[in-house]
Amino acid sequence: MTALRPARWFRDFGRPPRILGLDVARGLAILGMAGAHVGVTEAFEWGDPTTWTDLVHGRSSILFALLAGVSIALMTGRDVLPERERLPGIRLNLVGRGAVIFVIGLALELLNTPIAVILTLYGLLYVAVIPVLRWRPRQLLLGAAVLALAGPALLALLSAVALQPFGAGIGFVLYGTYPITVWVALVLGGMALGRLRVQEVRTAVVALVVGVVLAATGYGLGALGAGTGLGGETGSIVSSSSASSGSESLSSSFFPDDVMPPSGWESYPEALAATDPLGSMVRAVFAVDPHSGGTAEILGSGGFALAVVALCLLLSRPLRWPLLPLGALGSMPLTAYSLHVVSVVLVAGPGGFIADNSFWALTVVALLLVTTLWAMFVGRGPLERLVGKGAAAMAAVPRR
Repeated sequence: MTALRPARWFRDFGRPPRILGLDVARGLAILGMAGAHVGVTEAFEWGDPTTWTDLVHGRSSILFALLAGVSIALMTGRDVLPERERLPGIRLNLVGRGAVIFVIGLALELLNTPIAVILTLYGLLYVAVIPVLRWRPRQLLLGAAVLALAGPALLALLSAVALQPFGAGIGFVLYGTYPITVWVALVLGGMALGRLRVQEVRTAVVALVVGVVLAATGYGLGALGAGTGLGGETGSIVSSSSASSGSESLSSSFFPDDVMPPSGWESYPEALAATDPLGSMVRAVFAVDPHSGGTAEILGSGGFALAVVALCLLLSRPLRWPLLPLGALGSMPLTAYSLHVVSVVLVAGPGGFIADNSFWALTVVALLLVTTLWAMFVGRGPLERLVGKGAAAMAAVPRR
C-alpha cells in the first residue's frame, strides 16, 4: 500500500478488495485486549450496561484468533481453494509470516511485561494450518467442531492420565492461557468464514445468526454446569492481572486443589484416582470462564466473536465514515498491539502492572489517533511491512 494523501485515503480506504468490516473487527479486538490487560471491570450482568466492559476478558483474544483464520483464507485464495502448484510457495509464505510474528512476540516478552503476549502462539497458528489449506469450508467447520467439542475433554483426560505433566512446551501449547485446541478450532472456523465469500451481505447475516445460536448454546451449557456444580462459577471474574499474567490456565480450571495429585503416591492407580479423570473431563465440557479452554467457552465466546464480526461486516457499509479510525487501527493490528504492550512497560516499568480505566481510555484514543494518521500519510503499518518482507523472503527461497 503506497502512501496516500488524506483526501484520497478518506475516499479509498476500506474499499474493495479490502474488507472494512474485518478491519473494524480487528480494531475492536485490539482495544478489547488492551482493556483486558489494563482495565478494571465488574462482574457482567445483562441488566447493568456499566458491567458490559467485562466482556473484553477472554473474548477479545478469541475474536483476534477467529479473524486470523479469516485472514489466512483471504491471503490464500479467498473463496477459491489454492491450486496445488501454488501450495509450496504459500506454505513458505505462512512459515515466514508466522516466524516473524513469533519473534515479535518474544521481543515483547523480553520487556518483562506481565501481559500474556498472544503473538508467540499466534505465530505458531500460521504453521499449524498448513495441512488444511485445501480443505473446503465443510471440512474446516467439521474440524473446528471436533476440536471444540472433544478437544477440551481429551486434553483434560491426557493431563489426568499423565498426572498433570509440566514443562515449557506443554505449558505454552496445551495448558497455558492459550491452549492450542481452542485457538486452532477458532482459526479453522475463521478460515471457513473466509472461504464463504465473507464480503457478501448474505454471508454476514448467516454468520450473525449462527454466532448468536453458538453463543446461547455455549453460555447456556456453562450456566447449566454452574447450576449443577460441574463447571465452576460462570459469574466469576478473571481480573485484569490474572488475564494479563496468564495465571489462569486450562489445567488449573479443570483440576480443583482437592484433587491435585500430591507427591509420594505409592502406586500409579492411586495417583490416577486422585486426579479424577472423569470429573476433569466433565468440567472441561462445562468450563465457560475466560481462558478456561472449555467447550462451553469455545462455543459461547466463539459464537460471540462470530456475531461481532458479522455485525462489523454489516455496519461497515452504512457507517463507513465514522468507522474509518477503527478500520485504520485494525489494518495494522500487530503494530497497535505492540504499541500497547510497550506503553504499559514504559508507564509501569518492567514487570509493572496497570489497572486503571483512565489509562485504558487514553490507550484507546492514542491508538486510534496514531494508527489513523499513519494509515493516512504512510500506509501500511511498520510491523505489518516487516511481516510481509519476512514472508516474501521465505517464499523466495530457491527450491532444489
